[in-house]
This record gives sequence, structure tokens and C-alpha cells, in this order.
Amino acid sequence: MTSNNLENAREEVLKAKRVVLKVGSSSLTGSAGAGLDTTAVDKLVDAVAILKKRGVEVLVVSSGAIAAGLSPLGLTTRPKDLATQQAAASVGQGLLIYRYTESFARHGITASQVLITSDDVVRRSHYRNAQRTFDRLLALGVVPVINENDTVGTQEIRFGDNDRLAALVSHLVHADLLILL
Repeated sequence: MTSNNLENAREEVLKAKRVVLKVGSSSLTGSAGAGLDTTAVDKLVDAVAILKKRGVEVLVVSSGAIAAGLSPLGLTTRPKDLATQQAAASVGQGLLIYRYTESFARHGITASQVLITSDDVVRRSHYRNAQRTFDRLLALGVVPVINENDTVGTQEIRFGDNDRLAALVSHLVHADLLILL
């Protein structure tokens, strides 16, 4: 990439008014991978708050529910079976959104929880409902925190699911920019 192309790309990034930010579990958990690292969540939220102050609408697609649910269930490693992964996601999702809500409140920002499956963004009737919900949340100044609804997913939970979900959400909300952390 030439320096001119790089500068043009940088300008496009800086002009983005609607951004989808996907954050992986490893960015939110401690070194052992079990439990949330509150400092990491706070740093992410601080960066989002800066964008919001600049007038950027931000949606966060966040992994981390399974990792957050391991410790309360007495598990030290990510389970292999789907039912236990779903149980950990069910326990962890509440902890994850609570942490986001608490951290965003430090900046006077309201966060919401949106749990969706891939079907919700590929089936037309679900797609339109999700689109209306996101549009309204953004109009109200809310930062939607989106995660795949792992507790009711019918397929194996696997690495990369939220990457795909972030891409689908970006299309759904007509994002100017998708950032995968």
C-alpha cells in the first residue's frame, strides 16, 4: 500500500460515523481465560466513550460470556461439550452485561444487551426487527452490546462465531467501519 493510499484509508476511518467494534474473549479475560478482567473492560469502554464524545455511534459485539461464567461454575477451563458451554454462557452473560453497564455508567452512557443468533440477521422478518431495534437504540444514544445467544444456539459454539456475527451486524446497521479486536 502506498503512503497516499494509507493516508486515504486513515481519512476514511476518521470519517466513520457508525462503527461496529468486535471484542474477543481474550481481550476481556485474565491471563487464565476464566473471569472478566474489569480493567480490560474499563479500558475498552473508555475508548468507546471517546468515540461517542466525537459523535460516533458505536455498537459493541462482545465475546466473553462463556469465559465469565466459568469461575462461578467452578470450572477452570473451557468445557468441550455444548451443554456446559451453554450453561457457562447463561451464567456469564449476566456478569458480562453487568460489567459493561457499570463501566459505561462511569461516562453517563447507557448500554443495552442484545442477544441474537445468526438467524436473526439472515431471516428477513427477524432482520427488519433487529434493524429497527438497533436504529432506535442508536437514536437514543445507547451503546448496544451484542453477543450471540449461545444459550439457545443449535450448533456448536466455535471460535469465529462473533467475528461472523459482527460482519452481519455491520451490514444490518449500515456501519461505516468494522473493527475486529
